[in-house]
Amino acid sequence: MLYHSIYKAENRSNKWITFIHGAGGNSSIWFNQVRFFKAYFNVLLIDLRGHGKSEVSPKGTEYTFEIIIDDILNILDHNKIEKSHFVGISLGSILIQKMIQLHSNRVEKIGLGGAILNLNLQSRFLMFMGKLTQSVFPFIWIYTFFAYVIMPYKAHRKSRALFIKEAKKISHAEFRRWYKLTATILPVLAKIRAQHLKPPTLYIMGIQDYMFLPFVKKIIMIHQNATMIILPGSGHVVNIDQPDLFNDNLLNFFLED
Repeated sequence: MLYHSIYKAENRSNKWITFIHGAGGNSSIWFNQVRFFKAYFNVLLIDLRGHGKSEVSPKGTEYTFEIIIDDILNILDHNKIEKSHFVGISLGSILIQKMIQLHSNRVEKIGLGGAILNLNLQSRFLMFMGKLTQSVFPFIWIYTFFAYVIMPYKAHRKSRALFIKEAKKISHAEFRRWYKLTATILPVLAKIRAQHLKPPTLYIMGIQDYMFLPFVKKIIMIHQNATMIILPGSGHVVNIDQPDLFNDNLLNFFLED
């Protein structure tokens, strides 16, 4: 079972929020959210396979989105959580939207930061170059390069440094498993864009998230249950770049009837 942490609501609420990190990160990236949201909700943090304190998968294991979703469901079932709000960042946003396709009955509202709905030409080129070089260069070189491309500005320094620091804890074999999973990401994203999300959805995007913001702007014109807030002075990892704005907007969204 994946490593996970639970923080009981200080107001004794029976409502839950589950936080899903992105590739290379772990549940430590939510430190600003835990302190804030545990005053209102029960908080569940999950380290995905091979990330943080979760164990590395056995040799020969291949990942699919369905396997990762089952991991998350096992945590919910183990803790007798029938339904939860979900918050995801980057790859975590994809996992949550995939979960809606498979198990929408377990999801209340969702908040997606740095949401990925499609890949532009630059990001597709990066993925291609990563595939060519992952057998040649140490994975942390590739990951660091990606981090600087996706989070290039001075305002992103803190989030970029944190993700690079945490990514160093991942094994090369684990990196290759997750990277191989991204080969299936385009058809998954196409299905996500085509679906009309049943749970109310809030996209929280940084104004400087130049690779992914344009696609979210397009999708909220189509999905009736989706709204978007764009945060100033923020890039891809909005919960670290602008934690106070991220928390306040997310809380207001979750407390709305």
